[in-house]
Amino acid sequence: MKLLLKEDVDGLGFCGDEVEVKDGYGRNFLIPKGKALLATPNNLKAFNHQKRVVQGKVTKVIAAAQAVADEIAKVTCLVKKKVGDTGKMFGSVTAQEVADLLKGQGVEVDRRKIQIAEPIKKAGEYKIPVKLHSEVTAEIKLVVEGEQEAKEAAAPAESAEPSPEVEQEGDAEEETGE
Repeated sequence: MKLLLKEDVDGLGFCGDEVEVKDGYGRNFLIPKGKALLATPNNLKAFNHQKRVVQGKVTKVIAAAQAVADEIAKVTCLVKKKVGDTGKMFGSVTAQEVADLLKGQGVEVDRRKIQIAEPIKKAGEYKIPVKLHSEVTAEIKLVVEGEQEAKEAAAPAESAEPSPEVEQEGDAEEETGE
């Protein structure tokens, strides 16, 4: 019995292959399970047509992914993170942050496609792969700059803020007392 496989079957063949099997195996297992069709001229035409349609769709998806990859190649992302006295970054650069930076520059990428191998915890320049499709991978150029935490500038600002609040609370007490 000649059959046309609709999906890969271990030990027999791959999707689209025309195979010769024993009648019982074909009638009782492959055809009822939807793994194969009889290899008639009409089924061959229909299968080949469907195969061309699917290949056309895949080609369009790959072309769209390649267009996004070209856009990503043009973009350089800049991240500024707070760094301690020792030069160690507080936290790390995440895939979500990279996706947001790309979105800000007009390139829409799902954060799950951004493949950061290990946490980015130091300032520097990085190339991060983005797997847009099984056949298309792009690289994001990411520049991480460290900002020194200014403890001296933060301290006077904090001491200046409580004084107006104290005055407001004092005014509120005076109003209730009158």
